[in-house]
Amino acid sequence: MRDDTSGKSPTLEQLGEFAVIDRLVRGRRLPGAVVVGPGDDAAVVSAGDGRTLVSTDMLVQDRHFRLDWSTPHEVGRKAIAANAADIAAMGGRATAFVVGFGAPAGTPVDQVGALVDGMWEEAGQIGAGIVGGDVVRCPQWVVSVAVLGDLDGRAPVLRSGAKAGSVVAVAGELGRSAAGFALWRSAMAGFDDLRRRHLVPQPPYGQGVAAAAAGAEAMIDISDGLIADLRHIADASGVGIDLSTAALAADYTALTEAAAAVDADAWTWVLGGGEDHALAACFAGPVPVGWRVIGKTVEGPARVVVDGHPWRGYAGWQSFDRPGD
Repeated sequence: MRDDTSGKSPTLEQLGEFAVIDRLVRGRRLPGAVVVGPGDDAAVVSAGDGRTLVSTDMLVQDRHFRLDWSTPHEVGRKAIAANAADIAAMGGRATAFVVGFGAPAGTPVDQVGALVDGMWEEAGQIGAGIVGGDVVRCPQWVVSVAVLGDLDGRAPVLRSGAKAGSVVAVAGELGRSAAGFALWRSAMAGFDDLRRRHLVPQPPYGQGVAAAAAGAEAMIDISDGLIADLRHIADASGVGIDLSTAALAADYTALTEAAAAVDADAWTWVLGGGEDHALAACFAGPVPVGWRVIGKTVEGPARVVVDGHPWRGYAGWQSFDRPGD
């Protein structure tokens, strides 16, 4: 929406909360699982399974994204992808998203529209939709997303089901987002694909359901880092996990040129880099198509080792680290 005289987008303050919301939801096509969409005090979403998966994630400007690196459209895609991956890691499929958005009053409405367009584009890849939310004044951008998911009659895949003697496998690529972050941070030109992968992750949509159907014992979304997230499975299941650098060589090789350009160790990105939103799971039998074995589970104690030895490098993101750590 453009102002008739200046050609500029009106701001959130100029248009007002309810006019902004109406603009953002008007004309959107909702998936079949949505019985009642935006416009009432709550949406109604069917849960054919009788159970509903629920997760939430929050992105804060200059902590989880930067608007001098990302377009609003890319921020929207990233927010949805991060939440959809959590549902996939339970063996489910995302059906609906609810979005809370905070921003300064002077934010152009066109920027908010681009953010929501990005959300709808990402949600559309998995047949889901955005069914409601809220818009508030805030000193900086904050995007808070809650996601609903359906198990379609399957048991949820928990972190606590891994048993010693199984294989550990991954769907998706590792270290790309961390590499992209390092490239952005160093202002290094080139490596466009890696730089984009930090702005918009590429979860392996559909592979969570495939893993559940193949009998995955335990599964997790790689959001904080491979070692950090697999440690959650090790702790919950009471097993050790031994990763193989030989099995991870393809990820390492794909990142060596970028690592040399910024004087980094590509293994740090592969083993400790988060936000790729790949999936890692443990299987007692064969892994499904689209998955690759990267290690094995062993008798406790609960820990993650690499080629049989403790990993002494960076192991993954923690929310209360300083930005850039």
